[in-house]
Amino acid sequence: MTMTRIITADAQELVCEGLRVWLSARSDLHVEAHACSGTGLLELARSTPADLAMLDVSLPGLDGIDTVRELRKRDQNIRILAHSALTGIEYVNSMLIEGANGYLVKGGTREELFDAIDVVMGGGRYISPIARANVDQGYAHCDKRMDGEYLGLSRREREIIVLIARELSNDEIGAALHISTETVKTHRKSLMAKLNVRSVAGLVKYAQDRYWV
Repeated sequence: MTMTRIITADAQELVCEGLRVWLSARSDLHVEAHACSGTGLLELARSTPADLAMLDVSLPGLDGIDTVRELRKRDQNIRILAHSALTGIEYVNSMLIEGANGYLVKGGTREELFDAIDVVMGGGRYISPIARANVDQGYAHCDKRMDGEYLGLSRREREIIVLIARELSNDEIGAALHISTETVKTHRKSLMAKLNVRSVAGLVKYAQDRYWV
């Protein structure tokens, strides 16, 4: 029997402990250690051999999206399963785009937890039904959060989407941010993929909905 070694990260230690207790019901799953921040998880990944990393999107300091991006840069083989209460399309897409192999919504059953781990460790992609529904329905149906820290886009992506909404061209955006036009085009493509929109109008509407312009 192959043992799956797991490291976890959640701002609430109680959540990590709950995962450890649930996972202990299976002899082939073992939680090696847990962290309370994204930086803490990256430190664990350096020092603790692991096959699977489970982490929340809302981590203090370095959020889950940036943590996944950095973890995937360091290790192409580790499997990554997001574990979050957030179900909006921007969070799900961002985690998957940055390298997560699955997205499990908190509050599900232990059986779903086991299913998600088995799918991800088997080389597949698992997305909880409610998160998948938001992705499938597209941006028009996602949960827009008008206040609080925004986790879905990087600071540079937020800058670019604001300038797009102000009707600046790619060349003008590049000049304003001191980056190349090709880099601006790459960011546009990434933004449309993360937000599941098909046109610039969709990006403009997104910025307007959040009162960024």
